[in-house]
Amino acid sequence: MSGSVSWGIHVEPLDGPGGEPWWSETPDEVLRTASVGKLILLAVIAERIASGEQDPTERLRWDSGEFVRDSGLWHALDQRDLSVVDACRLVGAVSDNLATNVLLRHVGLDAVARFASEHDLAPMALLDRVREARDPSQPGVAPTLSRASARSVVRYLRLLHDGTVQPTVRDWLALGSDLSMVAAAFGLDPLAHADPDRDVLLLNKTGTDSSVRADVGLVTLGGRTVAYAVLASWEGDADHRDEVLARMRLIGREIRRAGLETGPDHRGLSG
Repeated sequence: MSGSVSWGIHVEPLDGPGGEPWWSETPDEVLRTASVGKLILLAVIAERIASGEQDPTERLRWDSGEFVRDSGLWHALDQRDLSVVDACRLVGAVSDNLATNVLLRHVGLDAVARFASEHDLAPMALLDRVREARDPSQPGVAPTLSRASARSVVRYLRLLHDGTVQPTVRDWLALGSDLSMVAAAFGLDPLAHADPDRDVLLLNKTGTDSSVRADVGLVTLGGRTVAYAVLASWEGDADHRDEVLARMRLIGREIRRAGLETGPDHRGLSG
């Protein structure tokens, strides 16, 4: 594996006996994570819906200043407005950039930062809205969309697993269609895996840009739920996607083997 790729990996069972990490490699290194930070935004909105502060049917309309393409579907639709909950579904399903920007404008970046602080998620953070061109020299423009360490993402996933993060987020993530990374190993239907299939139930969120691949999630297999965060980023013009994706899929196969073949008393993975 090329030394120019920085990795953060943490795989940890959340229930059953044991509790020692199955795999941990530089879990505290802070890396760029592209869309993974959208998880915090979803948690804020789900909390507001649960408390009655937010009407899930409220209609939100995008404006030209927040319009972005790439990840998502809303930018390609004729529909100019969506309900809050439908925008969240688009973020969960296809990491929708336009829906992210509209939701972030609606709740405010300060609310996202406050949620992260209250739940001790640092260094996991959503730093900015999605931009088609990012120039950190401009006022108010962060150098990257989001950042995290693998261990901090697993802290978030533990909160999702134990219900501290509202269960509505699970429903949105169950729609996720990107199974190209770690999750490729589970052999699920990318467009329909909200229910268990072959004794596997998966909730995941990915992050992708030209020099980032990240896949984080909860996978229940063999009667045990495992949280995983596998983050990779690199600098420069070299394209490391093939080697990064190959390793991410290997990690997914190891998680699957440990959970389904070795059983719930398994204590580790072969690195």
